[in-house]
Amino acid sequence: MTEVGCWGGELESVFARVAGRFARADLRWRMRDYVRGLLGRATRKNGWQLAEWAGHRTPDGFQRLLNSSVWDADALRDDVRDYVAERLGPGGVLILDDTGFVKKGTTSAGVGRQYTGTSGKIDNCQIGVFAAYATGSGRALVDRELYLPKSWTADRDRCRAAKIPDERGFATEGELARDIVRRCLAAGLSAAWVTADEAYGQDWNFRRLLEQLGLGYVVAVPKSQQIKSLAGIWRIDELIDEAPADAWQRLSCGDGAKGPRVYHWAAHHRWVLARRSLSDPGEIAYYLAHAHVGIEIDELARIAGSRWAIEECFQAAKNECGLDEYEVRRYPGWYRHITLAMLAHAVLAALAAQAAVEAVKGAAEMDQPSSRSPWQRSAGSWTLSCLIPEPTTIPSPTH
Repeated sequence: MTEVGCWGGELESVFARVAGRFARADLRWRMRDYVRGLLGRATRKNGWQLAEWAGHRTPDGFQRLLNSSVWDADALRDDVRDYVAERLGPGGVLILDDTGFVKKGTTSAGVGRQYTGTSGKIDNCQIGVFAAYATGSGRALVDRELYLPKSWTADRDRCRAAKIPDERGFATEGELARDIVRRCLAAGLSAAWVTADEAYGQDWNFRRLLEQLGLGYVVAVPKSQQIKSLAGIWRIDELIDEAPADAWQRLSCGDGAKGPRVYHWAAHHRWVLARRSLSDPGEIAYYLAHAHVGIEIDELARIAGSRWAIEECFQAAKNECGLDEYEVRRYPGWYRHITLAMLAHAVLAALAAQAAVEAVKGAAEMDQPSSRSPWQRSAGSWTLSCLIPEPTTIPSPTH
C-alpha cells in the first residue's frame, strides 16, 4: 500500500505540474488517462487497447488528443525536461542518439526506407533524434525531433498533407542534435558532459558547438577518423596502434546488466581515447574527448560508458511506455504521442531514483549501532554478560 501511495502521489504531482498545458478540463482528463494507460498493463499501447484500459467506449477521445486538440507538445517537452532535471539532480551527462520506428505505408510523416539500428538494416521507418539526461540517480529522455528525409522536405504537398509546418525544411540528424543541445543548455539543464555515438561524434560541427558552449565531451568516432597534430595527420586507429603496451589500463566504464563493464582503455593527450575488449583485443572502439586539464582517464571512460544509458531509455520507454506503439500518421501526432510517452517514462525514472535513495537510507539506518550488546568477546570466544535489570518499584498498598 505504501508503494501504491508513492506511485499515486508522484503521478498526481506530475499531472498537476503539466495541467496548465491543457486549457480545457476534458483535455486534462484525457491526458491523464492516456499517460496512465501508457504506464498500465495493456499488452499493446495502441489506441483501442489504451481506450479499453481507461474505460472509454472508443479511442476517439485519444485520437483527438493526439491529432486535433489545441495544446503545445513543445511546452510539455519543456516540463518533462525540467522535471527530469529536478528529480535526477545536476551535473549529469547529456546523451544524443537516434532510434527507429518501423512502419508500414508511405503516409506517416518522415517515413521512408532508411537505415535504423532498431532492426539493424534499411527498413521502412521513421527516425527520431533524442536526448537523454543521466546522473548517478538515473536516466530519462528529455528531448526529441523527427528526422525528415529530403524525399519529404522536397515535396511540400506531401508535407502539408502530413501537417508538417511550411517552415520545417531539411535538417540532417546532426543538425537536429545540435538544435537539441542548444535548447537544453538554454533552458538551464545542468549537464557537465555530452556523449554520443560515432554518427554524431564524427561531425566536426557538433564537436565544435560543444566546445563553444564550454561542455566537456567524449564522443565515439570511426576508426578512419583523421587526427591532426604538429607531427602530421594520422588515422585514429593508426595512432592507437602505436600506443605502448603499458598505455592500456583495465577500467570499468560503469555497471551493466551483468555487473561492471570492464575494458582496456588508452588515452593520448586527453583528447584521443580507445576502448579494447578484454576477450578480443582486435575489437577496439575509438573516441575523441574534450576535457579540462586534470581529468583522468577513468573519468573519460565513465563518460564514454554512460552512452549506453540512452539505449536503456529507448528499451524501457518502448517496452514499458509504448514509445513506439503509436498509430498516428501526422507530424503533430508524432510529437504529441512521443512527448506523452517521455513523460510516462520520466515518472518511472523519478520513482526508481526515489526508491534507490530510500533503499540507501534504509540500509544506513540498519547499520546504525544499537544499544550495547550483551554479547562480549573475550579471549577469542563470545560470552553473554550478566544483565542487571533496572529496579522496579512496586507500589505499596498504603500508597
